[in-house]
Amino acid sequence: MSPTTVDPAAPFFIVLNAGSGHDDADDARATIERVLTQAGRAHTVHLVDKPARLHDIARDTVAAARACGAVVVAAGGDGTINAVAQATYGSGCIFGVLPQGTFNYFSRTHGIPVDTEAATQLLLGARAHPVQVGLINERLFLVNASIGLYPQLLEDREAYKKQFGRSRPVAMLAALVTVLRQHRQLRLQIQQADLTRQMRTPTLFIGNNLLQLQQIGIAEASALEQNQLVAVALRPVGTLAMLWLLARGALGSLGAADDVLSFAFHSITVQPGKRVRRVKVATDGEVLWLDTPIRFRVGPQPLFLLKPEPGSEIVA
Repeated sequence: MSPTTVDPAAPFFIVLNAGSGHDDADDARATIERVLTQAGRAHTVHLVDKPARLHDIARDTVAAARACGAVVVAAGGDGTINAVAQATYGSGCIFGVLPQGTFNYFSRTHGIPVDTEAATQLLLGARAHPVQVGLINERLFLVNASIGLYPQLLEDREAYKKQFGRSRPVAMLAALVTVLRQHRQLRLQIQQADLTRQMRTPTLFIGNNLLQLQQIGIAEASALEQNQLVAVALRPVGTLAMLWLLARGALGSLGAADDVLSFAFHSITVQPGKRVRRVKVATDGEVLWLDTPIRFRVGPQPLFLLKPEPGSEIVA
């Protein structure tokens, strides 16, 4: 699909996650409103003051945007972007992003600047480009989805962030603590077209983000540009070996490790044991429970994202 030009009079409906109410959210809102007001662009900021209200506010915002041809914009981290994208997907609305998170994998992959003023300026002139989405049992993910150890890592990371603040060192500390604990091995049956795989693994990670997969050194990362997703699984290993794999991921060489299996696919169905009816999953940083079997697939249609033209992306 080709990029589309956005009506220069289309208003922006912005879902801004205020988190715990820190001053940086107030600063971000002031910057967004200043830039759009100076440009004479109609806009409305829908503030999310409680995390539990995020999905409801996103849904209501998209419904209002559809009624008047507005652009829906998510201002927050990857979890906020996921929630707003989930509501936007299939609505016919154009999607925009103002990154406010710790890692910002989605926005960085698509060349969207981390600086709030620069990102807001980009919204005013960018075209809407089709971007691939992944689905896990029909729930959208833009960066990754997973079962097993990784969802536990995310829960531990959130607990540490509440205690020590949001930063990359805190996230790495939480990952280290998670890996040092005992972790259960999953018995998975993975169906991919006519191929059936049986495996034991502590985690199955499905990537839909070029930057993240390249950073940890997965050779199949480029398959994302060919309408595919990438699966990464670890063979059962001890604690020391797991720590070594964690280090290799940080050094960008995880994919070359003997204890790592990775492959590209368009659709797979995963059954984690015959008697397992529900499983904990993570999608772009949000942890939830889903019924089995778990199906991962490429979304049947893209999400149209306001982003820089190819070759003009800002490297963050």
